[in-house]
Amino acid sequence: MTTVTAGYDTCPDWAPFLGYLGASSCVILANFGSAWGTWASGIGVCKMGITYPAGIMKNIVPIVMAGVLGIYGLIVAVIIAEGIKEPSDGGYNTYSVFNGYTHLAAGLCCGLSCLAAGGTIGAIGKSGTVNFGAKAGQGQRGWMHHVRGDNSRSTSMQDDVGPDAAGYVEDANRLYVGFLIMLIFAEAIALYGLIVALILSQKTYDCGSA
Repeated sequence: MTTVTAGYDTCPDWAPFLGYLGASSCVILANFGSAWGTWASGIGVCKMGITYPAGIMKNIVPIVMAGVLGIYGLIVAVIIAEGIKEPSDGGYNTYSVFNGYTHLAAGLCCGLSCLAAGGTIGAIGKSGTVNFGAKAGQGQRGWMHHVRGDNSRSTSMQDDVGPDAAGYVEDANRLYVGFLIMLIFAEAIALYGLIVALILSQKTYDCGSA
């Protein structure tokens, strides 16, 4: 039965709306951030593939990291949805306003964190992959050095022509290390939101449980 404290209904009929809003906003915002990061990073990888085809698979990392953001949102949304209680046999709501606000806060915390991380990963991924390809490919286009009938030249390190090719690749690898570090800290933004959201989702109060 619903509880009334000092004239205030602690388990109104509209309380589950807050919980479902938290679950939906979490997965929507997280997927938006994931799509944003994948979109921007994918453009960078495609551009880099023109100047340095051999580095395509190596620079797929930002796309993978952006895809993980959607998983964060899915995890929290499932936890929130599982915490939303259906009405009792008598038709009384046992899901409290406390739970609703807590689940809404958890959903927004994770969703907005993943959105911010997705934008950051996308910006870093696009710029990093393009510049890596430009540095490793000596600013030239890989397909310009391709010899018809010799497929190995377009997919291997043989695209690096010139006596200083090894030096260009080594400099690009130094850039790649910094590139990965920036991506890791960008991903950490979403991880922080996930941790706080999981903690918030454990705070519950159900009417009739006390």
